[in-house]
Amino acid sequence: MDAEAARAFTPLTLGPLSLRNRFIKSATNEGMAKGGVPSKLLVEHHRRIAAGGVGMTTVAYCAVTADGRTFEDQVLMDAPSVRHLRALTEAVHRQGAAASAQLTHGGCFTFLPKLSTQYPLSASGGFNAAGVLSGRLFKTAMTRQDMERVAQQFVAAARLAREAGFDAVELHMGHGYLLSQFLSPRYNRRRDAYGGDAAQRAAYPAEVLARVLDAVGQTLAVGCKLSVIEGYKGGAGAEEAAAIARVLERTGAHFLVLSGGMNVEAPWAIFGSNMPAAAVETIQNPVVKFATRLMRLAEPKLRFHELYLREPSLRVRAAVKLPLVYLGGAKSLQGIARVMADGFDGIALGRALIHDPEFVNKLKNGAVSVSACTACNECVVTMYGASGTHCVLQGALADAARLNRQPAAD
Repeated sequence: MDAEAARAFTPLTLGPLSLRNRFIKSATNEGMAKGGVPSKLLVEHHRRIAAGGVGMTTVAYCAVTADGRTFEDQVLMDAPSVRHLRALTEAVHRQGAAASAQLTHGGCFTFLPKLSTQYPLSASGGFNAAGVLSGRLFKTAMTRQDMERVAQQFVAAARLAREAGFDAVELHMGHGYLLSQFLSPRYNRRRDAYGGDAAQRAAYPAEVLARVLDAVGQTLAVGCKLSVIEGYKGGAGAEEAAAIARVLERTGAHFLVLSGGMNVEAPWAIFGSNMPAAAVETIQNPVVKFATRLMRLAEPKLRFHELYLREPSLRVRAAVKLPLVYLGGAKSLQGIARVMADGFDGIALGRALIHDPEFVNKLKNGAVSVSACTACNECVVTMYGASGTHCVLQGALADAARLNRQPAAD
């Protein structure tokens, strides 16, 4: 193993947190919280990844409020969830890894059957492109009162994450959720202090970050997930991402996880490859199936290549000094060495760890040098099934469906 690859196995400091190495399991929708309750399968999923050698594993899409969920079967970071999530963090800690909670609010990207408001909230009001898929054709611009309330909800969720034993929180500012709706030039058309150029559009997400840092930043690592490209015409690009990163750095973020793409407009940019047609037909949720079919009509034909977000991520790396975690198709020791040589501080892995939770340990002991994940993306749609997200090449755990029906702490 060359020196650059070996550096990935050295400790990494993120704010008040020290990780045993630089590998982080990225937040990928697990589909393991039926009715919003974290399940025993969710615990086992992250326990196995921790045992497989990562420095930290990230629990995906923990909604900060009931209205902030995208789907009903999504973790809600509320008081009843704390004991279930504590079972997860304790299991991860027993394996020597840290646990991060990704905190999110869906904004106008929601498929919930009911909301407490007539229209979902977003940076700006008007026609809701995402709502074509859910029947909510309009969205409403957040008022200052709405913004204050949602910021408080992020703070409350971060405090609950700390109570549940998490070591870090990741504020989701990418992929088309509420905070990225403020960052996006297509979603944010405000004419007040929260709209304008990229730095001005970052004002509200930075405000949320500052509030969370004040609340938990002395004891938890506080990071943000950021799309380095939105991936479609009229969407933000790498230079805007760099400007936003500078705002988040000045605000005090302990780290950024760099990603790309938007769930509705450019999901292919998230994965660096297309969703197979056969996988679409396995989706049980009719709304999601219809939405995925529509997205396939618009997507360009892509062939997966390793480190597919490297170039725009380098633009962000050149703009800031805070720790950056590269996410985007790293799947070999050679690729990992390149990420380290490029000056990134950590490496986030998604599909490679879904394929094989032991991947990091196998890289370290020389058992493998390249992941056998084919980037077929069929794992993406398994999240809607009874057994939750899993690799179709490896199959789900034998008792996955049963464990997914059982609350984590019961």
